[in-house]
Amino acid sequence: MRTIRFWLGAVAVIVAGLVMTRLVSNQYYYFAGYVVLQYVVLATAWNILGGYAGYVNFGTGAFFALGAYSSVAAMKTFALPLPALIIVGAAVSGVVGLGTAYLTLRLRGIFFAISTLALSVVLETFITNWQYVGGSSGVYTTRPRDALIFGDYVQLLFMTMLLLAVVAVAIARTIERSSIGHGLAAIRDDELAAACVGVPTLRLKVIATVASGMLMGAAGAPFPYYLTYMQPGSVFSLDYAVNSIAMPLVGGTTSWLGPVIGAVVLGTAQQVATVTISSELNLLIVGGLLIGFVLLAPKGIVGLVRRLARSGGR
Repeated sequence: MRTIRFWLGAVAVIVAGLVMTRLVSNQYYYFAGYVVLQYVVLATAWNILGGYAGYVNFGTGAFFALGAYSSVAAMKTFALPLPALIIVGAAVSGVVGLGTAYLTLRLRGIFFAISTLALSVVLETFITNWQYVGGSSGVYTTRPRDALIFGDYVQLLFMTMLLLAVVAVAIARTIERSSIGHGLAAIRDDELAAACVGVPTLRLKVIATVASGMLMGAAGAPFPYYLTYMQPGSVFSLDYAVNSIAMPLVGGTTSWLGPVIGAVVLGTAQQVATVTISSELNLLIVGGLLIGFVLLAPKGIVGLVRRLARSGGR
């Protein structure tokens, strides 16, 4: 029954997005909505490894940038359409995630976190010196004229990211409720004990890393069309690593719903602050909310609601 309700809700969200493209003409809402939905994908992807398995990943920016620059390379070489670019971005990030998993997942705690941060530095250096995709000078991208049934290509990008968000959440929910999710939860609680009782810890961590990396790469693939001018500093931004960690923590890391709530709350607050005050406040907002939730609701909004529901039922 819950699965039926989930898919009905997913369909309702997609239909609401389509209706919005018919009723709302102000392009700002699509630009802002794209960013919020992008963070839904990134936060959900991060949570598959960081929340379910407890392996903190600071390499979100690296996988996101891989998707973006793979898209640029495929665009220049083969002139592929947007759906194909998303597949390419996800595939490249998934392959790198697979290699990263086998090289780093035997590390634990802070050592694993530092290794993922090092991955971002190495990849940024590589991209900065790869002139085919613009290098340090950046690269311009021209949006296609064909926007299908939409009035503007920005609306198409918004709907594309909305579909990616639904797919990412569906994948995370499926993993959470499967034997993979139960195994990852056992790893998060006590990896040594999980291995002793027969949980295939390395295999599950590899699956989580590849799935997480593919979703981050898919989120990055449409980014060149969103910016139209892209340089390494804008793609390897610290904002992606910080937000992708903070959003699941604010929403709750033990449920697929937590990253969605956290991304919507934090992402919307940042967009409002950008328009009304300054974009420089974005990380300050994240830091303030993160400190507040760590102190008052360490299990996030989802955990807080569950705790209040239990106390109210007594």
